[in-house]
Amino acid sequence: MPDYQAPLRDIRFVMNELLDYPAHYARLPGGEDASDDIVSAILEEGARFANEVLTPLNQSGDLEGCTFEGGEVKAPRGFKAAYQQYVEGGWPSLAASPEHGGQGLPPSLAMVLSEMVASANLSWGMYPGLSHGAMNALEHHGSEVLKQTYLTKLVEGRWTGTMCLTEPHCGTDLGLIKTRAVPLDDADGSKGYAISGTKIFISAGEHDLSENIVHLVLAKLPDAPEGSRGISLFVVPKFLPDASGEAGERNGVSCGSIEHKMGIHGNATCVMNFDSAIGYLVGPPHKGLACMFTMMNAARLGVGIQGVALAEASFQNALSYARDRLQMRALSGAKAPEKAADPIIVHPDVRRMLLTQKAIAEGGRMLVMYAAQLNDLVENASDSEEKTRADTLLGLLTPIVKAFLTETGFEATNHGVQVFGGHGFIQEWGMEQFVRDARITLLYEGTTGIQALDLLGRKILMSQGESLKVFTKEIHKFCQASEGSEFASPLAELNREWGELTMAVGMGAMQDREAVGAASVDYLMYAGYVTLGYLWARAGETARAALASGTGDATFYQAKLDTARFYFQRILPRTQGHAAMIRAGGETLMAPAVEGFGSGFEI
Repeated sequence: MPDYQAPLRDIRFVMNELLDYPAHYARLPGGEDASDDIVSAILEEGARFANEVLTPLNQSGDLEGCTFEGGEVKAPRGFKAAYQQYVEGGWPSLAASPEHGGQGLPPSLAMVLSEMVASANLSWGMYPGLSHGAMNALEHHGSEVLKQTYLTKLVEGRWTGTMCLTEPHCGTDLGLIKTRAVPLDDADGSKGYAISGTKIFISAGEHDLSENIVHLVLAKLPDAPEGSRGISLFVVPKFLPDASGEAGERNGVSCGSIEHKMGIHGNATCVMNFDSAIGYLVGPPHKGLACMFTMMNAARLGVGIQGVALAEASFQNALSYARDRLQMRALSGAKAPEKAADPIIVHPDVRRMLLTQKAIAEGGRMLVMYAAQLNDLVENASDSEEKTRADTLLGLLTPIVKAFLTETGFEATNHGVQVFGGHGFIQEWGMEQFVRDARITLLYEGTTGIQALDLLGRKILMSQGESLKVFTKEIHKFCQASEGSEFASPLAELNREWGELTMAVGMGAMQDREAVGAASVDYLMYAGYVTLGYLWARAGETARAALASGTGDATFYQAKLDTARFYFQRILPRTQGHAAMIRAGGETLMAPAVEGFGSGFEI
């Protein structure tokens, strides 16, 4: 069975030494509650819960899966008891507003916990994780009545939430949805709406962990405009609240089936049927798309965390195996002459895979926690200028966090299987589960292609490059301050090239509207590698300073510096392949006739 131990030393390095979370919390309104002692206690207890409660359920939950009978879903054995412990520990309320029963701690602390949970047991973590999207939507867009009725229960953890967006005939193009909402009083909907339609791929849509499930559902009103401008958002509970606010009468929502899928077997992916189910409007009519993005952006950061989490879990197990597995002798001579062969960690190619995993997991953690810091400012900063800058940067980085960290996280889990060799392909070792579980992260909450179009088209070109300039200016200042270091010069060159590539794509798009789509994924990957390069450069310089001071764990800091060097020399050069493909334009993609792909295909 695979093991996992929360990497608290590295988490603390990123929080305290790289990003200076203590000073960050001290500047946040209410941040005084996030004292060093409180944060340390949360990290320790969160690690214990992940290590001791969730990790032992990961492989068994994958093998058992969810069961579906008579419209009811049961999660794997142990999942419900673990969820009860989670609720009793107060974890759902960690970063929620005290106004609705929360502890009021910074959202970034909850994100740190999310990584540990996802590394230990991604399928289990999706049950409470999906509630955060529902909580965010209700917090920002719900009426006071909805907040008191639903948000307080979600914060307690007694009720869980979902996002019901996708339908059988439409995924990303939500303007095509057919789910309808009819006012029950034939007037203004004050008595609620009858919601009818079918949603698919609804993670945690039905289960037995909580007392009630609160669905956030996209639907169209009778007078809705065409397309995405006609979408509204509704809260639709599994059980309607009774007079005392508890789960009462069953609503007209049911699970029609659960999917048999590649991974995340311990989490039920459901087809949800709404048959005149009673729902209540969240936000203004026809403005559901804006409300939805409050959920989606939080979820996209959460999915990026999952990519990092699975990279970390796979790396830990691959490293342990590589230290023990004996195969061949090192080409430079025996490293363990007392044994029949050397451990495979001495071989260069095994080290290449392990260091790639390490660079992805630790670099991804830096990016997630940098984004989490920005999210704290967006939610809580008192200075409007600081909040605006953070919002711009977070908007730019969100598609990178979601897509780049899941693409590289999936790569890392594949390296984990390869380190194990044939044993990695065998179920009992658990390495193939990481690959299967990681694969969905590239798909849900918007595929890599969708994130790439969002980054290049919406966030950068539509802002005339202004959002990118905010970030590249930050990188430029770092390079100036670090002039003469081994990382500053190559990073500065890539930072300059990033601007040139952006201008080239923008100019190309003026001649060919397909140019943006042709360049977008390579552009996103290029952006991701440069962004991680910036953070690895900062980490390398922080480690170098710590080594020079002669204090602290020299082995840890030397490993950090070595990994930064590995990233710059063996991973960051991938940018040049992506740059060449960006410059190639879209002709070779769009010129071939559809018929040339194979017989019988037409558009």
